[in-house]
Amino acid sequence: MNSYSEEHEDGLSGEFQENLGLLRQIEFFSGLPIETVKVFTYLCSREVYKKGDHIFSQDDDDGQAIYILSGAASLIREEAENRTIIRSYKKDAFLGELALLGPMRRLFSLQAETDVTCLVLTRLKFLKAMEQFPELWPRVASAMVGSIRLWEERFFEHYAKQHEACIRRVGASLL
Repeated sequence: MNSYSEEHEDGLSGEFQENLGLLRQIEFFSGLPIETVKVFTYLCSREVYKKGDHIFSQDDDDGQAIYILSGAASLIREEAENRTIIRSYKKDAFLGELALLGPMRRLFSLQAETDVTCLVLTRLKFLKAMEQFPELWPRVASAMVGSIRLWEERFFEHYAKQHEACIRRVGASLL
């Protein structure tokens, strides 16, 4: 640090403080004690992807969760000769929390539409940190269950009601 203005009063860098604030807003981390979230914040890295780069690729198990800080990325599914763009993700999207918990082969690719900056936490770092806080596993499990239920609730409200084929496929929260 070259100047006092680059640090907050508690001695933490501005980037660290910003990352900490972001993690505290993500449901997956929000129920954890602040000291634990600080550890995860320290373990995160900022990664920059150029337009056209793959942030992650279909069929890979990269073991990462990402939070998009800036830019936009397309979620893509490739089958045989077909390439389908599913949706676009922009600033404040958090993807990959399941990948933190165990092996998770990606069903999609995420490709940068523009230059993208992400906050990245790897499974290896996450699990090593959780070894220090085994008593927090019930909170992590609860956050994951909440995320799955919220996803299915949103899916049901926005898509399944309008499409009979979709309503027959809901049930992720029954797992």
